[in-house]
Amino acid sequence: MKPQQFNGKLTVQAKRLGLVSAIAVALALSAPAQADQALFIVDDVGSVGEVSLVLGKAWLETAQGRVQISAGTPVHATDRILTESNGHVHIRFIDEALLSVRPDSRLEIVQYDYNPEQPQRSAIKLNLEEGITRAISGQGASAARERFRLNTPIAAIGVRGTDFVVSATSGTVRALVNEGAIVMAPYSSECSIDSFGPCLANGIELTDSALQIAQIDGSSTAPRLLPATVERDPGIQEQIQTAATDTQVDAEEKTAGTGVYLENVTSLRVKADVATVISQKPGPVSPDFTPKDVVGITSLAQNNLMWGRWNDGYGAQERITAAKGVAAAGRDVTVGTGDYILFRNGGGRELLSASLVTMGAASFALDSAQAFFHSDAGVAAMAVNGGKLDINFDNRQFATQLNLNHAQTGKVDFVSSGVVSSEGFFYSQVGDYLTGAVSIDGSEAGYFFEKQLQDGGIQGLTLWDKR
Repeated sequence: MKPQQFNGKLTVQAKRLGLVSAIAVALALSAPAQADQALFIVDDVGSVGEVSLVLGKAWLETAQGRVQISAGTPVHATDRILTESNGHVHIRFIDEALLSVRPDSRLEIVQYDYNPEQPQRSAIKLNLEEGITRAISGQGASAARERFRLNTPIAAIGVRGTDFVVSATSGTVRALVNEGAIVMAPYSSECSIDSFGPCLANGIELTDSALQIAQIDGSSTAPRLLPATVERDPGIQEQIQTAATDTQVDAEEKTAGTGVYLENVTSLRVKADVATVISQKPGPVSPDFTPKDVVGITSLAQNNLMWGRWNDGYGAQERITAAKGVAAAGRDVTVGTGDYILFRNGGGRELLSASLVTMGAASFALDSAQAFFHSDAGVAAMAVNGGKLDINFDNRQFATQLNLNHAQTGKVDFVSSGVVSSEGFFYSQVGDYLTGAVSIDGSEAGYFFEKQLQDGGIQGLTLWDKR
């Protein structure tokens, strides 16, 4: 049930407190309590928001017990959200703030006091105990920046009107800013976990224009700034795209009538419930789009797009990459990971050719690729037997598929789709994770891809030519 504001007070479309309580008591008396999920119904009276989207499995812990989260579940102050390895939750709060809780995360809504008549008197505090969250400020945090706080195990984060992503463990906290600015500071006598707002003592400010990541370790006395492209943290490194048209907004958010930020879902840890092995029997290894020999620098440089690597990569198994310094000569950065960067001619932030918008849909043929299967046994090169890539430059959408194979995995399908930005960068929204770009003229495309299996993971690079 959607919370609403009426005459300055929080109300709901129907008040069912008596009925809800009666049902909860009846259930409690008629069946024994469960270990994983308490037998109660989450009451939406006094809620501060509700779940707008849930993927996979996630739980809500309240004072009454634990219940599995579904779309429409109301959330209250002091509630805790827990996501499993395939779980992902979006919450829309009463002040239109948006919160995403990614897989393998624990987040507590410590306090959420929003005053619509005097938003500057709001007080909001969240506690990311572990995992990754993305927060987009609503009216409360925007009007009362000195009374907003996101706590983590070792650092406090305050905002200056913002959209940011935080990754937290017991020993390390990282943050990236998509819009606005944040202040990160370690706890100290001048920065109490119980206080609100940004801490100035030993703190640093990170803005959206910095192209950096703020990081602090448990042994550090102050955070430091790192180049964003150096980090290899899937939750931080994924760039989250803004849906520009209604065609890019899911059904729930269309109903809300506002712009929405869509995210790819990638677990930080491999678990059995995200296994996606298609077959345990090795399939045919021909054709294989992985070049038999290393592609020469002269040949690679003839392309509009060129993959550069930060280090030696996987040595003799590298096929379509060059050293970063070589690939960067005369080219600009598009997208990157901790291992690779995709460079292109024509300007890293230059808009796509105007003619591409009127081109509509275009299909690309796989030119070359390389892929590696990572497991406890080591790293092994995989065969890339084929694939397809379709991009619609009119509505800024893409869809792709790759066919992979190795004796240890059998046949594996990589499938992903998502949005294309005005700069020609594209990122996954549905399916497996990827990040890539097209050339300025739209004749070439390339992307980094990643897929998790039960016994390891797959990473690889592709290059495509327009048909």
